[in-house]
Order: sequence, then C-alpha cells, then structure tokens
Amino acid sequence: MKFPKSMSACADLLYDLRQERLAADKVAAKLKGDEQALIDHIIDNLPKDSGGAVGKHHKVEVYTDQKLVVKDWDELYKYIKRTGKFELLQRRLGEGAAQELVDDRKKVPGVEPFTVVKISLTAAKGRG
Repeated sequence: MKFPKSMSACADLLYDLRQERLAADKVAAKLKGDEQALIDHIIDNLPKDSGGAVGKHHKVEVYTDQKLVVKDWDELYKYIKRTGKFELLQRRLGEGAAQELVDDRKKVPGVEPFTVVKISLTAAKGRG
C-alpha cells in the first residue's frame, strides 16, 4: 500500500479504510449467520444414520465429538494444588483483576506494566 505524504491525508485515508472494513465486517457477519443457520438446518434434518448427503462437489456428515467442561471449579483447583498439574490451566493474566490491584496501589508479583502505543481517530471539528 502506498501511503499519502501528509499525516492529515493519512488520517483521512485511515478513516476511509476503517469504514470500508466495517462495511465488509457487516457483510461477513451476515454470511456467517447464514452459514450457521444452514449448519443448524443440516444438523436438525439430516438423518444421523444416513452416512451424510453428497452434492455435486461436496459431502456433509453430522457427527458428535466430546469436549471437556469444568463442572466444579473448586474441585478442579483442589486437584491441581494437590497434584501440581498446572498444565490443566491456561497461562494468561486476568488483566481486569490485576489492573484493579495495581489501581489500589498493590504490587502484583511477577507483573509489570507494558506501554501499548495506540491511535485515536476522530472527526476534525467543522468537518464531516
């Protein structure tokens, strides 16, 4: 992509690109909704013992898979503490909870601030 020479032109181009992306996101969201509706229709209507349905180019089958969900977090935490199987948890900071502690002037061991650089894009006063 070729960038404009002036930063003011970059600001306008950024707005235009963002609007174009948001419009594309709306189209993608509708397509995703249509896709999910069709998936639900197939799951509800394709006989489970049929072996699937074969079109001119593609075949669709309905199958089941198991997924593990935590039913009792307290029991899971006790097990992890007793066995040391911390790999059962994902390694990710609860940012909101950590930020609350920092905001209350409490130190969170092993955590340090990281500066993220962002931009703000707003309409210029007196312009569309």
